[in-house]
Amino acid sequence: MNEPDEPRPKPRRTRADALRNREHILRAAADLILERGPTTPMELIARKAGVGIATLYRHFPDRTVLLRQVALDTLRSSAEVAKSALAEEPDAFTALGRFMHTAIDLRIGAVMPVLVDRLTMDDELLEARRVCREAHDALARAAHDEGSLRPDVTAGDISLLIIRFTPPLAGLLSAENNRRLSHRHLELMLDGLLRFLSHEQLPGPAMSFEELMEMEAQPDRGYVGAGVGNGPWWTSDS
Repeated sequence: MNEPDEPRPKPRRTRADALRNREHILRAAADLILERGPTTPMELIARKAGVGIATLYRHFPDRTVLLRQVALDTLRSSAEVAKSALAEEPDAFTALGRFMHTAIDLRIGAVMPVLVDRLTMDDELLEARRVCREAHDALARAAHDEGSLRPDVTAGDISLLIIRFTPPLAGLLSAENNRRLSHRHLELMLDGLLRFLSHEQLPGPAMSFEELMEMEAQPDRGYVGAGVGNGPWWTSDS
């Protein structure tokens, strides 16, 4: 006679405070990466997150794991805010403006260029980057289809504009004033993206994602030229 199988223990759920700690660590890491660079001490990240160093290492056993997760979260957040804006706003151009404002607040255009040279692009990162690119493409395509976005503006242009608006201005401006000015200047720029206000063709290349992939990296690449593999961080290897 076979003995009944012993009941298997149920998998433990991640506690709410553990999830909050993880989110605080990732947010603190992103802040300090921008302020001090990707080599900022792990102890400083833990202190800013309000957790002990043991808690930080329990979630992220080394710096490489932490930076990789910051990059993943940044790419996924960028895709999610683009999808949410397109699904929830009454028109595509309003969705585009909401996406760009949110991207500035999340500092999407600043985090990835800082991290990109320190990451090995594995399958999970490449997939996150592909989803991110497709979400940006869909947003620009919807605005083109409704006739609100200038036809000579591409999703690549929009990604580059976010990168240009995100880093703080050099000088004595506080972080809050930098943020407020970024949103003010973005509103000025959005008027220039409207189709019915455009009278002349934009100069320069159209900057599609495919063309961005073919750009040669420059010695002082900074934000625009930062790339992995065959192109900048926002492009796909497919």
